[in-house]
Amino acid sequence: MKSNCRSGIVMPTLVLLALTAASAQAADWPHWGRDGTRNMVSPDEKFITDFHPGELAGRGDEIDPATTKHIKWIAKLGSNTYGNVTVANGRVYIGTNNKVPRDLKLKGDRSNIYCLDEKTGAMQWQLSVPKLGAGKVGDWEYLGICSSPAVDRDRVYALTNRCEVICLDVAGMQNGNDGPVQDEGAYMAGPGKPAIEVGPTDADIIWRYEMAIELGVFPHNVTSSSVLVAGDRLYVTTSNGVDYSHKHIINPRAPSMIALDKATGALIGEEASGISTRIMHCNWSSPAAGTIGGARQIIFGAGDGFCYGFRPDPEPDADGFGILKETWRFDCNPPEYRKHDGAARQYNTYEGPSENIASPVIHDQRVYIAIGQDPEHGEGVGALSCIDATGQGDVSKSGLVWRQTAIGRSISTVSVVDGLVYAADYAGRLYCVDASDGKVLWKHDTLGHIWGSTLVAGGHVVIGNEDGLLFILEAGREKKLVAEIEFPGPIYSSPVVANGVLYVSTMSHLFAIGQ
Repeated sequence: MKSNCRSGIVMPTLVLLALTAASAQAADWPHWGRDGTRNMVSPDEKFITDFHPGELAGRGDEIDPATTKHIKWIAKLGSNTYGNVTVANGRVYIGTNNKVPRDLKLKGDRSNIYCLDEKTGAMQWQLSVPKLGAGKVGDWEYLGICSSPAVDRDRVYALTNRCEVICLDVAGMQNGNDGPVQDEGAYMAGPGKPAIEVGPTDADIIWRYEMAIELGVFPHNVTSSSVLVAGDRLYVTTSNGVDYSHKHIINPRAPSMIALDKATGALIGEEASGISTRIMHCNWSSPAAGTIGGARQIIFGAGDGFCYGFRPDPEPDADGFGILKETWRFDCNPPEYRKHDGAARQYNTYEGPSENIASPVIHDQRVYIAIGQDPEHGEGVGALSCIDATGQGDVSKSGLVWRQTAIGRSISTVSVVDGLVYAADYAGRLYCVDASDGKVLWKHDTLGHIWGSTLVAGGHVVIGNEDGLLFILEAGREKKLVAEIEFPGPIYSSPVVANGVLYVSTMSHLFAIGQ
């Protein structure tokens, strides 16, 4: 799908940032973070805490059902699963790789999105995407799709490993081949290869927007983030980043965030704040949306270590390009992380500055976000900031409500509820912080690195770590561990709860936990 942002003036329109589709059930989890605020909270959802995921049967990767307790179903995934589950209208969506092909016509290293039946876990259809062929620098081998699919009525939106935004039919090919894209077989095969025969369990692609071709985006390692659905628009992080040397920005003019028409995939706006000229590593944080100070805002945690507020309506510049106007920016790094004795600190050092990988969370007129780096860089100093997002311009000083630096580097999105902030750092520690002043009330060391984010539901806080341990604690100002449950594999994604069922994915299995 060709862009049209640069073909003429884009007139600003009033956008209703209603993030949950009218057709979705109230207890669904249709987007990363449940809704546009990205707040990982579902306070009225209760779930079973007394369960067991089961044991591996023999030397294989199958789980013995006789060893499980309170497990509704288990779905076999690939070998690398970093994407987070979304649930809407009776379907469950998750990204993974193709290590264990569900369809033998689709073999080899590919990146997949599975659509499963919510009641049984049975496969409904899958999107299977060929690799870019760029190797680790742009599409890491066997990584799979890391984007959490966003569901809006009868459409699914996600970012693929090929640096593209894709729109899919929630029914797959089961209701026919809809939309302008009619060459799904050629797409699944990959450039220069014979088309694959399309069947009823394949995805129905409505449109694609190729960011690498249209915008000159160069993704670093993987294209990753989750699409923000806001009214009739999509707001998307491009994953523009550095090259293989980790020093050079291939295209500093490419935007770090764009807006698309959700019906057609047409480009209608892009940020012009120069973020890509200041990228430390990549742009992987997912944008958020909400009303702050009486005005709608798009909040973006960028790869330069700043958090930005943008107006949602693109405005034409002198050349007629649709521009997302910046209203404020906030440096999420304390000054000492960037400079020491007058000299700039170096990125990828323990005390150096970090970018934003976690999603910003909007709650009660404030924005909460933690800084971090690619887990390959290891542990280091971090900071969790609470921002007053009602200001204008550079609010790095005036907009600072509080900052907590006891928290190390983090790639985890926080949960904010009942005056408390629950946050995790890569070192494996879970924190409960007072939302009013940033004081740490308690912490729990899981003794394993944490990649995923906290979930707060039914009076509990849930988090997993890469050692395959899931921790359930009581939500509140005093620490109380409820359960520590071992899964047969590492947990890199975030748990979610929908319609009374807790979903936890290891690298190779998705567990639906409930009676």
